[in-house]
Amino acid sequence: MDLNELTNLKKRVEQYKEVLKNTRAYRTEWKDSLKDRIVELLTQMSKETGLSAEVEVKAELENLEAIVLSLGDAKSGMYQQVSNDIKRHMIKNNGALIYQQLFNGKIMVLINYPFIEGYGQPAPPKTIAIYRPEELKTPFFIRHMEEFVGEITNWEDYDDDEPNKRLGFELNFNAARIEDQPMD
Repeated sequence: MDLNELTNLKKRVEQYKEVLKNTRAYRTEWKDSLKDRIVELLTQMSKETGLSAEVEVKAELENLEAIVLSLGDAKSGMYQQVSNDIKRHMIKNNGALIYQQLFNGKIMVLINYPFIEGYGQPAPPKTIAIYRPEELKTPFFIRHMEEFVGEITNWEDYDDDEPNKRLGFELNFNAARIEDQPMD
């Protein structure tokens, strides 16, 4: 075998080793500083803006942790009258902004849309971006919060003024619009 034929393979092996080294470094940065910094920034922004939210670290799996800024759960205002004395309330999850550590140490930022239990299907999460730890600077967190609040505001303010604006889940019924009906 001619060793010159292995040039491309050697480059790929070096690239692979570099990626593995980066994964270890990203995981260390998450543990040593990034996780706490994200919690602090989200907590501070919530307090300073008056956004009622809870910041929680989900750490069931090592190196797959997540930081969740949750707007919590509440009664949706809709309920089923079970009997004269009993109402079965539909619970609404108000949405969340999530910083999820990936298997390779990078951080994926997601928006979980609000949803009402028992009323259609929740929308899939929206991925904002995936970052290397060193890329996550304070202005990014502010933009993430702005996008999150904008998305949940649009969800809450759903109406048919914008035909392509989706509520975020399939409705339990299909309301046909008059302009969609065939003309006789």
